[in-house]
Formats: sequence, structure tokens, C-alpha cells
Amino acid sequence: MLAPAKSWIAILERGMNKMVQGLSINTNPAAFVALQQLNKTSKALNQTQLRITSGLKVNGPKDDSSTFQISTRLRGDISGVNAVKIALANGDSTVNVAITAGKHIKDLLIEMKGKVIQANQAGIDSNSRTALHNDFRALADQITTIALTAEFNDANLIKSGATTFTVLSSQDGSVISISAQSMDTTALAINASNLTTSASAAAARTAIDSAIVLAADKLAAFGAASKRVDVQLEFTGSLADILQEGLGNLVDADLAKESAELQAFQIKQQLGVQALAIANAGPQTILGLFQ
Repeated sequence: MLAPAKSWIAILERGMNKMVQGLSINTNPAAFVALQQLNKTSKALNQTQLRITSGLKVNGPKDDSSTFQISTRLRGDISGVNAVKIALANGDSTVNVAITAGKHIKDLLIEMKGKVIQANQAGIDSNSRTALHNDFRALADQITTIALTAEFNDANLIKSGATTFTVLSSQDGSVISISAQSMDTTALAINASNLTTSASAAAARTAIDSAIVLAADKLAAFGAASKRVDVQLEFTGSLADILQEGLGNLVDADLAKESAELQAFQIKQQLGVQALAIANAGPQTILGLFQ
């Protein structure tokens, strides 16, 4: 037996109430949830893109406060070590210029000795002696010129009156002191030597022999100083490399991993947009109930 018409209307009303239960034109909980998830995914996507762009997994204190603090100190140490490297390299160049100039002066002294030996030969005529003397003094003048111009970065270690040169060797302010080794004709005690007479030629021979020994001693001192600077420079370079490697281990991003995560987040973002669109379409069904 069929139910009365009023009963069917009541049944339909109850069915419609169940259909629209949870739907509202004022609030849409499903859309809220979808939007929250989409925002979360978009934020993670932006962070991944930043890590790929910068190459760093820690770009600020918000990423990892303790790692950021350690990496900041390391960057300061690396900057300091690099400054020491520059100072040591400049010091090494200064000493090398002095050594190069000193070697040329040593060669000139040896050439001068040859002139002295010739001037000490018995029976040498005055013209030959004069020529030898002029050559001898010309070589001495060349020594003076070299001593005055053997300069690097305003530092000259072999000129007359040169003072001790210091090179920064560590971040704590320690220095390597390099003693000046004047190698001009006055310091080598040949400034007054001449070959004008047999007596002066004999005296010049003694002076040149002493000057050659003295020049060799001065070059040996520069060599020891240069070796010390070289060793410290090599150590400082190795230290800088180790610090840089340590910093990289702390903050460098794994680009292969980040690329994979980027693709995953891009897919999740696309799905989130679709989910939000579906959730936003829900209230539209209410309008269909009134058509």
C-alpha cells in the first residue's frame, strides 16, 4: 500500500536535509584544509628552490640555528686565514725579490774579482789598468743601483739602512721577523775599492774576497727566512682548505637530493591546487538543490 503524498514529501525533505548537511555558503572546512596543505607545500617548495639556487642547506638562523652559528664562526676564521695567506704571500715575494737581487750582486762581485785579478798582474800598463778600474767601478755602481731598486710593496731588505721586516703568520697576530741584509757597496765594504795602483788593486782583492763571502752569508740568511715563510704559507693554505671543507660539510646542499624533492613538491603543489578547486566547488551543489 502506497504511503500518503504528505508522507513522501516528508521523506524527500529528510533526504535533502542529509544531502546538504555539512554544506554552507559561509564556511568551507574542506577548502580550509586544502588551502593549509597547499600553503605548506608551497612553503616547502620555496625553501627547496632557495637551497638549490644558493647551493646551501642553511641560509639563515631559521634553517638551523646551531649550524648557522658554527658556520658563521667558520666563515670568520676562513676570512682571517685568507688574510694571513695574503700577508705571507706578500712577505714571500719581498724576500724572493731580495734573494734575486742578492744573487745578481753576488754575480757582479765575482765578475769584479776577475777585474781585480787582472789588475794584480805584474807588468800591466797604465791604460789597461785604467780600463780595468773603470769596469770595476761600473760594476760597483750597478750593485748600488740593484740595492736601491730591489723593492716589493714598498719594502726593500738590501738597501742601505734597511730595517727588520715582519710578516703576519697567524690570526692571533704572531709574526715572522726577517732581518734586513744590506748589500750595497758600503755594507760590502767595497765602496772605496779601486784599481788605480798595484797597491790599491791588492787591497781590492782582499776586499772583494771578503765581500763575496759576506754576500753568500746574507743570501743564506734570506734563504732560511724564505723557507720559514714558505712552510708557514703552505700550512696556512692547507688550514684554509680544511676550514672551507668543514664549512661545506655543514652548510652545502645535496643538489641531487634537493632536485628530487623539488620535483616531488611541484607534483604535490599541482595536486593541492586541484584539491582546493574541488573543495571550493562543493558549495556550488547547494545552488543545484534549488533549481
